[in-house]
Amino acid sequence: MWFNGLLDLSVWQLIVAALVMTHITIVSVTLYLHRHSAHNALDLHPVLKHFFRFWLWLTTAQNTKEWTAIHRKHHAKCETEEDPHSPVVLGVRKVLFEGAELYAASATPEILQRYGQRTPEDWIERKVYTPHKFLGITLMAVINLALFGVNGIWIWALQMMWIPVWAAGVVNGLGHYLGYRNYECADNAHNISPLGILIGGEELHNNHHTYPNSAKLSRRWFEVDIGWGYIRLFQLFGLAKPKGYRPIAHHVPGKLDVDVETVQAIANNRFDIMRQYRKRVMKPVLRQQRSLMDEEVRPMYRKLKRLLHREEALIKPREKAHLETVLERNEILRQIYEKHQELQLLWRQRGLKPQEKLQALMEWCKDAEASGIRYLEEFSAHLRAYSLRPVS
Repeated sequence: MWFNGLLDLSVWQLIVAALVMTHITIVSVTLYLHRHSAHNALDLHPVLKHFFRFWLWLTTAQNTKEWTAIHRKHHAKCETEEDPHSPVVLGVRKVLFEGAELYAASATPEILQRYGQRTPEDWIERKVYTPHKFLGITLMAVINLALFGVNGIWIWALQMMWIPVWAAGVVNGLGHYLGYRNYECADNAHNISPLGILIGGEELHNNHHTYPNSAKLSRRWFEVDIGWGYIRLFQLFGLAKPKGYRPIAHHVPGKLDVDVETVQAIANNRFDIMRQYRKRVMKPVLRQQRSLMDEEVRPMYRKLKRLLHREEALIKPREKAHLETVLERNEILRQIYEKHQELQLLWRQRGLKPQEKLQALMEWCKDAEASGIRYLEEFSAHLRAYSLRPVS
């Protein structure tokens, strides 16, 4: 019967069909547009690349160059006035509910020229996908009506809202507003959820902003990046090849000498090093010092746990005043905070020669070992054991 379409599916079968099609769209965005096109973290077989490009044309009217250019600018100008969709600047409500409109407004010729390099410019892109991008979603509506009958209308509507809501709204909005942070990257990116299933792994937004050129978005044992699962599956059939997914650093137990490789390994793995510093030094020292705090500053303890390791540029003036008040009154906390800042300078200072960085790290370790703070001494020994190469 024409009313139910050619497939004549039940209600539950229609729901499954809609979810499968929207899931393919999410996979196309995270693997093709995001990890492959925008960040060059993943090589895809030409057949797979074109399938994703064709599917996105059918289901989103999204242009590869536009999406890639706007996303690259987001990383280059993150949380500034030039960021196309920062909730820190524009407010979370605007990005959450108007994410697609912000994308469209940012797709200027200047941005496409500057940030849209190395994107498809073949015949089908120039003659079909770019000039006739709304033809694709129109064709999708016709296909849905033919396959699912009248139900094809709501399935098509669901497809049209899927990316504007989940990618442009939730990831770009909530991903810079709430959740948890594994790493103190320079912007306000958060992991929305450790289970990166619904949005293809894009839920792990803090991990991505910390390591933007990684094809794998999960970092902790409890985190799930379903997009990485698809990459591994495609890799089995020779359809995908990740270019990199983890920092090049090895912890070599028993290694005591600080050398140039130690400096390079620490710099390469710097965000994880700072996470370890938080876990191995800041947390136990803060727990130890809690009972010694003045009655006036003790209520600040919960906030202090976060501020001690917070990226300095993201600390608000009022919070900074709280932090300075506590550090002025507690010499031990001041020491571990200063050592935290000094360690970050090892890779933030530009123009230093390898030997100068080596000397700075050796002095850092020497000062840490002479501090009289057991956790700092132990962390110095932990740093010394890093190398670019594992023990053979």
